[in-house]
Amino acid sequence: MSATHDDALRPQDEEHAHRLVDRHGRLVRNTPQDQDWADLLSPARRRLIGASALAAGGLALSAQGAAAAPAAGENFTAPGKPGFRALVPPPDAGKSPWGEHTAAEPTPRPRSIRPGEKTLPARPRAYTDVKSYHAHIYFDEDTYEKAALIRRWTAERFPVELGNWNLEPRGPHVTPSFYFGFTNDLLPVVVPWLQLNSLGLTILLHPNTGDERADHLYYALWVNRSQPVNGYLMPDLEKGGEPHLERIYPNIVPTLPLET
Repeated sequence: MSATHDDALRPQDEEHAHRLVDRHGRLVRNTPQDQDWADLLSPARRRLIGASALAAGGLALSAQGAAAAPAAGENFTAPGKPGFRALVPPPDAGKSPWGEHTAAEPTPRPRSIRPGEKTLPARPRAYTDVKSYHAHIYFDEDTYEKAALIRRWTAERFPVELGNWNLEPRGPHVTPSFYFGFTNDLLPVVVPWLQLNSLGLTILLHPNTGDERADHLYYALWVNRSQPVNGYLMPDLEKGGEPHLERIYPNIVPTLPLET
């Protein structure tokens, strides 16, 4: 920049003068050419030029966007944004098999779920209908050693009918299990013994009355947690099913006295 120009600055130049001093401490002013460049590159001018460029670029992008606008019905924005339209499959043609007036149906009273009780019974059922009992001990791959211990303890102490190992769901039992059957006279001893020696396993105790479905679903006792029992394939006596009474034929001779 020149240091010899002494012309008075225009009023608008005074603000943008490049303030340098010479060796005598006097203010050195820009030449008109230097001042023009300074004005062109000043922060205010740069902001003005930048804003103009952005505006021009925005107009160009708007024109491009208008040219590339999606056809009506297309999904072109994210959920929650203006213009979003969810892409959904067309509805199925036809009518519901349930009919067109299900909302107007009255609420019916269901029949009793208690077996053999369409109305309240006039008298209680005789306890002698129970002919024997089953105990089903459930286990899995983490608890089979506990089940084996209960099985051995039972065989050593009670004259029961001991069944096989069931390593897969069988009948109404949806997890691996084994069972033993016992006569009515052992009930007051077997129940508390299993309560104290279940080792945390789930155990189902049910009577045998001839109604297998009711025996497993409605007349059952549980030690620890209960679990689902599949009664769908069992005969329903209310619907004409044939009664089937489980008989008990003990096959175990105890070898140890029962702890008392």
